[in-house]
Amino acid sequence: MLVVPALFSQQSPREQVRKLLDDQTAAWNRGDLVGFMHGYDNSSELTFFSGDNIAKGWDATLARYRQRYQGEGKEMGHLSFTDAEIQVLGPSSAVFTARWHLAMTNGKKLEGLTTVICKLTKDGWKIVHDHSS
Repeated sequence: MLVVPALFSQQSPREQVRKLLDDQTAAWNRGDLVGFMHGYDNSSELTFFSGDNIAKGWDATLARYRQRYQGEGKEMGHLSFTDAEIQVLGPSSAVFTARWHLAMTNGKKLEGLTTVICKLTKDGWKIVHDHSS
């Protein structure tokens, strides 16, 4: 039986997943990449697909983000989402789909689509798979 922290049991699964994603967005926008990564399941089972690349595990996903957004000459930008939807699949699983947007300080704008699978774990809701393009 999964033991769920009391805070999580007071909110609907949709509200809990929304909070997970809002917390991640806030961490990203303050430049806190490790805080952003708290939304991901810290396990070797985590998968991140982007373009033709696959990162397996929490450490590989963090390394990918660091290389892409914190490497020399890189920046994280300001993250936002549109067309966001959360579909609760059951009491312990949900899918988030959206269009992501990154506004960079140089005026450049990046955007793409994302599908994120979330699972209720002993640590609350976590992302177990992220497919972003």
